[in-house]
Parts: sequence; C-alpha cells; structure tokens
Amino acid sequence: MNSNSKENNSKATERSEVLDEIKETGSVSASDGKHKIHCLTIIGEIEGHSVLPEQNKTTKYEHMIPQLVAVEESRDIDGLLIILNTVGGDVEAGLAIAELISGMKKPTVSFVLGGGHSIGVPLAVSAKRSYIAPSATMTIHPVRTTGLVIGVPQMMNHFARMQARITDFVVRNSSITAERFTELMMNTGEMVTDVGSVLSGEKAVSEGLIDSIGTLSTVIDGLYRLIDES
Repeated sequence: MNSNSKENNSKATERSEVLDEIKETGSVSASDGKHKIHCLTIIGEIEGHSVLPEQNKTTKYEHMIPQLVAVEESRDIDGLLIILNTVGGDVEAGLAIAELISGMKKPTVSFVLGGGHSIGVPLAVSAKRSYIAPSATMTIHPVRTTGLVIGVPQMMNHFARMQARITDFVVRNSSITAERFTELMMNTGEMVTDVGSVLSGEKAVSEGLIDSIGTLSTVIDGLYRLIDES
C-alpha cells in the first residue's frame, strides 16, 4: 500500500470516528480553526437518576461528567463551547454539570440556542462567558417535582433549600441579583398555568443573566479571545 492510500485510509478512519462521536455523545472536537476547541451539546431534557422514555431527546449526566473531565485534562483542547437547547430536567444532575463547568480552568463559552429553560439557566451561566441567540428564550420558575409529595413543613423546607442552591449558583455566575432573580422566578403575571418568567434573548442580557447576544461566529470569536487571554 502506497503512502497516499495510507493517508486516505487514515483520514477516512478519522472522519468515521468524528461522526461516531457526534452520534453517540453529541460532541465533537474541531481542530481546523485558530484554536482546537471541543463542542458539547446539552439538548432536550437533562436525564438524572431516572431513565426517561426512549422517545425523549435527553442529555445524560453520566455521559457529560467524564467528557468534561477529559476536556479539562486534555493538552490538545484549548477551549470548550457548550451549546444549549434544553427544556430543563433533573435538578441535581443539571446543577452537578453546571458546577463542573464553572470549576474548569479551560476557557469556556455557552450559547443558548432555541431555549435554556428551568435548570438550563444555571447551565447557561456556568461558563466563563455566556451568549444567547436573539430568537432564544429562557424560562425561570421555582423548583417543581412530580409524583408523591408529602404535605409537611419538612418537604417545603427541602424545596426551599434546593431553590436557594440554584439561586446562589446563578447569582455567583452572572450579573443578576438574588432579589431580581427571585422576583422573576415568583412572577404571577406572565405565565398562564405557571409561576415564573420567560425572558427573550435581549431581556436575558438586560437583566444581567447572560453576557451578550450572539451568533455562532461571534460565540466562537469570543471563545478564541478567552483562549488568547489565558
């Protein structure tokens, strides 16, 4: 086999591996630009300790955690791009992923595309720089649960403590105040069947929740700037 054939086979194998990575984990490492970056997608519903139905689009936290550790430890990857289009999901799983992202030394940028609802809000603000598409929205509402709930003060205190953890994380990783975040979360005049607020892209930026309005090109440029600065 000549050198050209070996090179073509190597490229074909590499392309196949990239496609498999996208298919299995929704992530890919791009090395043809100014810097080598890793793109990670958080889509659908965040799956935690309970397995969701097969027809649901999900992001599994047991897939996300090792990927984040691998990106942080990789000498080849310069920065991480997180693209979000999520309805929310398991609170503890989502908050765990957000804590990992916020604790990374590598430059990280998040991009809300479509929606970053519920526990997607802490995930969106967890990166060092956050962007949102002009047409995207973010829903802020109190912690909710399904199934049996025991109507005792201890259960209410549990929900309150969980909500306080989320509020504290969002405030620490964005420019919004705890008072304003709580006000938006407890708003009763906007959603017909729920408590909370739906923020457009521009509103999320003006409230201090997200840093900037962006497109894919401006988001990647922003990540490149963070890499250069680091």
